[in-house]
Amino acid sequence: MGLVWWCLLLLGRALLLFQADCDGSITHSLLFIYTSALEPGQEQPKLFSVANLDGYLASFYDSNTRRIVPRASWMKNLEEDSPQYWDSLTQRALIGERRFKGDLMNLQKYYNQSGGHHILQSVIGCELPEDGRSVGYYQYGYNGRDFISFDKETLTWTAADTQAQMAQRKLNTDLARSQIIKFHLENQCVEELQKFLEYGKEALSKNEPPVVKVRRKAGYDGWETLICRVYGFYPKEIDATWRKDGEVWEQDTFRGFVSPNSDGTYHTWLSIQIDPKERDHFRCHVEHDGLPEPLDLAWEEPATGRSHVGVILGVTLGTLAVLIAVGTIFYFKIPQGGYITSTRTQTDA
Repeated sequence: MGLVWWCLLLLGRALLLFQADCDGSITHSLLFIYTSALEPGQEQPKLFSVANLDGYLASFYDSNTRRIVPRASWMKNLEEDSPQYWDSLTQRALIGERRFKGDLMNLQKYYNQSGGHHILQSVIGCELPEDGRSVGYYQYGYNGRDFISFDKETLTWTAADTQAQMAQRKLNTDLARSQIIKFHLENQCVEELQKFLEYGKEALSKNEPPVVKVRRKAGYDGWETLICRVYGFYPKEIDATWRKDGEVWEQDTFRGFVSPNSDGTYHTWLSIQIDPKERDHFRCHVEHDGLPEPLDLAWEEPATGRSHVGVILGVTLGTLAVLIAVGTIFYFKIPQGGYITSTRTQTDA
């Protein structure tokens, strides 16, 4: 399972790291994401680690440099202000690298495997809504599937399959370790989240309005497809719909995921199949915090016949470029039933 395969997973899943509760309050999250990969002919697995704040790539570590590197300008400020704390982050990554190497070898024994591509992944982190509740994550995935997860309320581990039950029995007998993990999720992680937020508050408070383009594509049997491209916006939350004569129109509507760009903004799309005779009745309606008022755009005949392919391709390649630069993609389910993938970056340096 190479990097390209994981990139495709990212493009197919929504990033769920910065979200709003039903009452409109903002949930902030800090996730430390570890990926240990072993390829054929490779004696030792390589480890990549990222710190992700509200969807921003804050820092990066890999087994080649063996050093935490800031990836956002505000994280560079933290490195300069607190060099000892920065060193402690590196030491944590080094310890995680040693542990992951052993765990990856053990997992191959559990699954009776030898050779081939194998990837062990972990997400360790916390969320802090404005109402003060804290949520902690400590779970593992193996070869793209859930493996085992920790419940800090009950101090127990839950196995995702039969092989994981062997690890579950061992971990559930180590109460001291479970208490340490609970303390970390409820205290140290929350303190780090608040520290990161303090340094990153300016970047996280920005509003970038979306650019909206509508194009058409001829279809079969006399039908055509209108495609609404929405890109370059931040924050992630956006409301985009097709409307017919002012009314929301969901029939024959298809939607893309809200996905990250290389500059820290997002993009998405939605299309609709229509009878060309009714084209003038349809508008792409977009609402976003960066807009002073909602946008309503119809398809218009291009004045010069210029295609938007360059714009679309630029967005896609920009997303892939940052993933390749990061060097690791992460994927498995989180308790709420969503999916986590990494990563989105910020390039304001």
